[in-house]
Amino acid sequence: YDRPLLATSADGVGTKVAIAQALDKHDTIGYDLVGMLVDDLVVCGAEPLFLTDYIATGRVVPERIAAIVQGIAEACVEAGCALIGGETAEHPGLLGPDEYDVAGSTTGVVEADRLLGAQRVRPGDVVIAMEASGLHSNGYSLVRHVLLSDAGAGWSLDRDVPELGRPLGEELLVPTRVYAKACLALAAETETHAMSHVTGGGLAANLERVVPAEVSITIDRSTWTPQPIFDLVRQVGSVPQPDLEQTLNCGVGMVALVAPCDADRAIEVLAGRGVRSWVAGETLPATGDHAGTV
Repeated sequence: YDRPLLATSADGVGTKVAIAQALDKHDTIGYDLVGMLVDDLVVCGAEPLFLTDYIATGRVVPERIAAIVQGIAEACVEAGCALIGGETAEHPGLLGPDEYDVAGSTTGVVEADRLLGAQRVRPGDVVIAMEASGLHSNGYSLVRHVLLSDAGAGWSLDRDVPELGRPLGEELLVPTRVYAKACLALAAETETHAMSHVTGGGLAANLERVVPAEVSITIDRSTWTPQPIFDLVRQVGSVPQPDLEQTLNCGVGMVALVAPCDADRAIEVLAGRGVRSWVAGETLPATGDHAGTV
């Protein structure tokens, strides 16, 4: 490296772990953890180097811990980083015997002259949306309240939902997509100016993080149809569309802002990495109250 910059990210999975615990299926939650960590990291162009995890549980059950770590390790391979260690802590009295929570941190590096962010974004850039695998790992407090709680629909996780084509629990446990390698390839092979990981706050709030004051972004919602789970939450819970969009990713897990000359190439690069993407909008010169907005 000529001038390496270190980047780091720390995160957890949130209340999605309640679904894994209820289904007694623990080998996918690691993908959610790694996805939340490395996909936050790569938005600045940093390559994730290594990751450490932290598992807190009411009672250490070796087989359960092994399944969790297995998922983390497999997702690290997919992300191209090393799982170099971690901590498992037993918290009896604070957590129930079968309860646990997972968190972690990751570190990466990027050349200073390849750092992505708002400083590179210009009017005329194209918004490339990358398809989400599902809910990912955000908004589960809302989803659980709407679909599972007695105050909501009160559905069971083994309920077959025709709109989903599979049991509800299976849908809610779909792992977070790990975009890291695809995004790094995108940054290396196209003129990518910024990226945004769509997590809590939804598409608009996360995109605003990479919008300079002199730029606004227009998104065309007609360019994609969110997966059925999003409309199911909206209908069953009578959730207003603005609230839904402020809480869930609504089918878009990652966004890149690229130079217009590279829009087609960006879609090709991502497709080659197994990520479906499309042109979802554009950046415009900001005017008046619309400065730095989506």
